[in-house]
Amino acid sequence: MNDVTTQTTAPDVNADVNADAAGTAASGRPRRVILTALPVVLVVAAVAGAAAYTKNSVDGADRSVRTRLVAEPEHKPGKDPAGDVARGRASTGLSKLLLPVPAGYRLGPDNGELGNDGEQSGKKATAAMKQNARGLAGRERRAYEKRIDKLRIEGIAARSYTVDANNLTISTEIMRMKDKRAVRNLYTFRTGLFESIGIFRTEPKIKGHTRNARCYVLRKDSKDSKDAIESMNCLAYDGELSIGLSASGTRPFDRKAVAELLKDQLNHIASPGEYV
Repeated sequence: MNDVTTQTTAPDVNADVNADAAGTAASGRPRRVILTALPVVLVVAAVAGAAAYTKNSVDGADRSVRTRLVAEPEHKPGKDPAGDVARGRASTGLSKLLLPVPAGYRLGPDNGELGNDGEQSGKKATAAMKQNARGLAGRERRAYEKRIDKLRIEGIAARSYTVDANNLTISTEIMRMKDKRAVRNLYTFRTGLFESIGIFRTEPKIKGHTRNARCYVLRKDSKDSKDAIESMNCLAYDGELSIGLSASGTRPFDRKAVAELLKDQLNHIASPGEYV
């Protein structure tokens, strides 16, 4: 971990998250190290945490439950105005943009306070992101929080999916911002961060979205690449929307299934109702 967190080739937070400060140099080596190391730690922790959580979910799944046939009631209930809740709710603008649970999947495990199909206001999402600044010195923490404020987050929605075979879990988050340029800069920063660490490779490409979506898996020569649980992290954007997807599953890991779900998610954002 120490070798990872001391990388200094990651993009400058000030330059990439906020376009207005694109030409500003960092003031001193300690500041550069802190602003670089913090996101690196978060990325690596996210990969390890997602893998561990999915392993618990996969190992703890009850495979012995038998299907029971229930007699059809004489009077069928009326259609739920909120839609098919088993496929995910669609009661708000953001929740409608999340891909409904496709065939072969079901709603997955909870994703923190967002649950497995939840939403937060921009205020709460901003506060949650600022929690990442814990441990920083006062000046660095205030600078980090200022950058988060300038993103002008309007809301975030998340949905998780688990394959019926219980060997793959995928979590998708969509965050809306007021500034499209900030969305693009955030995507550039995050992808640059993954690529600068040196332990990830881009794979596979998302058909039809090679310019605005990218996925990462651990390199084959990484010490963690032989674990029983494998992870994949994807980033994308579309206008004012920032999309993040993380997947974990047992080997053999179905990268194509993850890429296909991300492709369908992006197509669903472009044409809601067609990719369901």
